[in-house]
Amino acid sequence: MVVPAALTEDQIYHRCPPEMLDFDTTEALENVDLPFGQERMLRALEFGAGMRASGFNLFVLGPSGAGKHELVKRFLASHAAGKPVPSDWCHLFNFQQSDKPVAITLPPGEGRVFKSDMSILASELKTAIPATFESEEYQARIQELQEEVTRRQQKGLFAIQEEANANHIAMLTTPAGFTFAPMRNGEVIEPEEYKTFSDEEKELVEAKVEDLQKKLQQAIQQVPRLRKEVRERIHELNEEMVQLTLGGPIGELREKWSHVPAVVAYLDAVREDVVEHAEAFQDNENGAPAGLLNRYRVNLLVDNADTRGAPVVYEDLPNHQHLTGQIEHRAHQGNLYTDFTLIRAGSLHRANGGYLVLDARRILTQPMAWESLKRILFSGEIRIESLERLYGLATTVSQQPEPIPLNVKVVLLGDRTLYYLLSHYDPDFLDLFKVEADFEDDLERDDDSYLLYARMIATMARASGIKALDRAAVARVIEHASRLAGDQKKLTAHDRVLKDLLSEADHWASEAGSARIEACHIQQAIDEREYRASRIRERSLEQIRRGLMMIATTGEQAGQVNGLSVLQIGATRFGQPTRITATARPGKGQVVDIEREAKLGGPIHSKAVMILSRFLANRYAPMGELSLSASLAFEQSYGGVEGDSASVAETCVLLSAIAGVPLKQSLAVTGSMNQHGEVQAVGGVNEKIEGFFNVCQQAGGVNGQGALLPASNIEHLMLNDDVRGVVRDGRFAIYPLTRIDQAIELLTGMEAGEPDADGQFPENSFNRLVAERLAKFAEVGKKKDSEQENGNGGNGDGSDGDR
Repeated sequence: MVVPAALTEDQIYHRCPPEMLDFDTTEALENVDLPFGQERMLRALEFGAGMRASGFNLFVLGPSGAGKHELVKRFLASHAAGKPVPSDWCHLFNFQQSDKPVAITLPPGEGRVFKSDMSILASELKTAIPATFESEEYQARIQELQEEVTRRQQKGLFAIQEEANANHIAMLTTPAGFTFAPMRNGEVIEPEEYKTFSDEEKELVEAKVEDLQKKLQQAIQQVPRLRKEVRERIHELNEEMVQLTLGGPIGELREKWSHVPAVVAYLDAVREDVVEHAEAFQDNENGAPAGLLNRYRVNLLVDNADTRGAPVVYEDLPNHQHLTGQIEHRAHQGNLYTDFTLIRAGSLHRANGGYLVLDARRILTQPMAWESLKRILFSGEIRIESLERLYGLATTVSQQPEPIPLNVKVVLLGDRTLYYLLSHYDPDFLDLFKVEADFEDDLERDDDSYLLYARMIATMARASGIKALDRAAVARVIEHASRLAGDQKKLTAHDRVLKDLLSEADHWASEAGSARIEACHIQQAIDEREYRASRIRERSLEQIRRGLMMIATTGEQAGQVNGLSVLQIGATRFGQPTRITATARPGKGQVVDIEREAKLGGPIHSKAVMILSRFLANRYAPMGELSLSASLAFEQSYGGVEGDSASVAETCVLLSAIAGVPLKQSLAVTGSMNQHGEVQAVGGVNEKIEGFFNVCQQAGGVNGQGALLPASNIEHLMLNDDVRGVVRDGRFAIYPLTRIDQAIELLTGMEAGEPDADGQFPENSFNRLVAERLAKFAEVGKKKDSEQENGNGGNGDGSDGDR
């Protein structure tokens, strides 16, 4: 098998062609309204934003830091600009049920006018009605009514007095009321003289007095009726005066708001209520009581006077109250009170008729907010209720505002995992969020994308208020974007990472006194960021340098190879070589994964070891039983091991242990393998190669070391300048693999050997040595089995014993 040639510098790094950037600085570039390469997501947004059927709300899914919020905000702002402005909403006092305020809708911008009109009306009522009651006309009519009552009372009493006088009986006024006494010659008869009257005279006087007392009693009983009649007439007078006072202001308002029937009906209700409570305006020393006047004010819940197009609202704290609104309370003399003027709108009210943007993770972490949002979307109306009342935790009387019809498009922003979890576990989710807008992680890197990406960088720079970038700096950003994407043919779409890089480069440009950002400032920003996060990486390298972690970069050793792994701690990723060892002896075809036995190996790694064992059996014992007892271990590994990227290295080290052929410790290996010995792509190849390079460099310099990786990973290489320099000088080699035999030949220096038609490998080939050694293992195994059957050897317990 032909050993693959080492990769060239151009193969391990894809430079940005300068001729593709036809500008001097980004100042000459136009902004991009929407990022390129996101056609699928933009098409989904366009569809979801315009779809009017219920349930077609959107979930924008993509990785954190990809700029989902900014992109969605810009798109919706542009889309909503051509939409009609939604109506205003007001809450008004309900004169029939005071605890259930009514909601009315007004054309956009008129809610503010209506509120002002009602405030002016309330102020007029506070002064105009008391002034009416103090007017001369009103006072004269009140005096006339009082005089009429007095005359009617005196008229009855005068008639009784005349009748008493005609019958020589006097009607006397005493502190206890009226009384009657006989009279002679105009003088009241003394009691002694009255005793001298005959019985007949006494009977006549007493009979007449009794008759007069009855008539007096009847006259006195008419007084409450007269007073009631007066009160009624005064009330009618008050109503009449109030009607006259209100006629002008309310009449003008009725005419002004005739195009809104709900307002006209409300004004009529206001007039009736003012008339009904007219005395309250008269009795209060300072005019009408404030509580009464508040009934006539307007609670402007949603004011769209300054809105242009449909509203786009982002709620950064999407709890229940902020979404649905709340009813506030005020303290007065140690008590809490509320009324319809203390009802406050939520973000759903403000976004009604437009778009509400929410962070999915935030709303899911707020108690009951997710359930409240779903309930509102299902019901199609916004009902303002506290969580205590909603779930029966409080039974106090409070305001119950009339629900407002819902017409809003909800846009959730979240990562893919959250979307898939909600789809699987929440049965309501897909009924309410039927449109998924999937954000691309990476963008295509081709000749057409260079200028577009440069414009995107220019747009970011302007938006962040930083210096312009020259052409070389833009080229360096594009190259770094490929490194972040881990692909020579891709560019990262993560806005946050790029913006942070540009901001840091701007800082270093300012420190250097440069008027623009140059490539050296971009590189300095990259280097400084790596240095800030390098503490753990440097501690790891120190342990290797001091021999605490055993890694050999020179010489040869059987049953030992340098594998490559990637460690990720937070946002920091770095590569680190790991010593993988293997042992082999006769057995029953078992390959022991020590990591799995110690419960440190993950399921994917365990699967890779199983594939390895089946590869061995298929290649070296296709028609019989593989006689092998082998073990594999990641030495000095005290954490979990997961993934299949070490399966090529494990195969090589195991075959080395079987054949007793040493492997070059100057080469490190990464790659996955299938059952047919084909090498498959893995992740993190840049970090892995750079990690081994760093170890080699600190171990005495790089001279003849290298790395083996899958050939399908070549287009993922974007190695740093240090690695490219030693590759250019021929001191570090990177070999691409397509089959396991290529790795064997590079690590051993021997020919791997292809089997002939009879399945025999060539003499002096590596595979021939492995096959012969396994055949010896089989002979030992048969001999042992024979001895056990004859009872002449073995341990008697079926174990292999020690050899």
